[in-house]
Amino acid sequence: MLDVRRLRLLRELKIRGTLAEVADALQYSPSSVSQQLALLEKEAGVQLLRKTGRRVQLTPQAEVLVAHTAHLLETLEQAEADLAASLTTVTGTVRIAVFQSAALALMPGTLTRMAANYPEVRIEMVQREPETALHETWARDFDLVIAEQYPGHAAPRYAELDRIRLTSDAIRLAIPGPDKGLPPISALEDTADLAWVMEPRGAASRHWAEQACRSAGFEPDVRYETADLQAQIRLIESGNAVGLMPDLVWTGRGTSAELLLLPGNPHRTVFTSVRRSSVKRPAILAAREVLATTADSIAPAGPVPPEAKSA
Repeated sequence: MLDVRRLRLLRELKIRGTLAEVADALQYSPSSVSQQLALLEKEAGVQLLRKTGRRVQLTPQAEVLVAHTAHLLETLEQAEADLAASLTTVTGTVRIAVFQSAALALMPGTLTRMAANYPEVRIEMVQREPETALHETWARDFDLVIAEQYPGHAAPRYAELDRIRLTSDAIRLAIPGPDKGLPPISALEDTADLAWVMEPRGAASRHWAEQACRSAGFEPDVRYETADLQAQIRLIESGNAVGLMPDLVWTGRGTSAELLLLPGNPHRTVFTSVRRSSVKRPAILAAREVLATTADSIAPAGPVPPEAKSA
């Protein structure tokens, strides 16, 4: 009978591409991974890997095993979920991948509620960009991902992952306060000659922001790039830049920046995804329940006053 642990190593090699990356992901040594895959070849009685330069490539027979391994792992995960559901207490570890604004707005309250309501559940959190986190959750690096989707910019889909809407927040033009000496700004096009701060290229928010500016008739002067939204806020509040910011970043804090509504009142969607094979695991159900409670407790409009101007 083929060893499931070795089969998983073969699938990890398919996903990650190199023995070194498999070893790093599973905390093995590269030589141990190589030895285990060699043993799997003996068990299978066929060649599974062939060398191509410094890398190894899966044979067609290995691809067959990888496809079956995916189903095996799903079945095992479902069995573990059913076993956990049969217990009278909710226990276990939930590994969560989350992007920055959700980490700041949602996770402190979620962790406090989880500790109070489900003390035997351990939450581990890592900050990841949503597209990367979705792939890593599919690859079993995480149990649950909190991701985002911007208008007209669909997040990647994986058949093995479900998707449940958590909340949505408005995206607004954030500009320095009137005491910073900038010319009057009442519309997005008024920022055409100003310095912008955005996330690095490749981020969904960057693509969406650039398209919004281009639709307004100008190419933004992106003078500052940072994935740290707190750094973006400081640049805006200090009068050095303007930017497009989602409302979640203002949770629990005020701001000296002015926040202007955009045409069409665009909103970003925040959602959670887990592997369908683990969706019934009590610890994951508990984490989703508490995340939803935390999201519902946050005022959707951020610090924008009722008389907020429209850009």
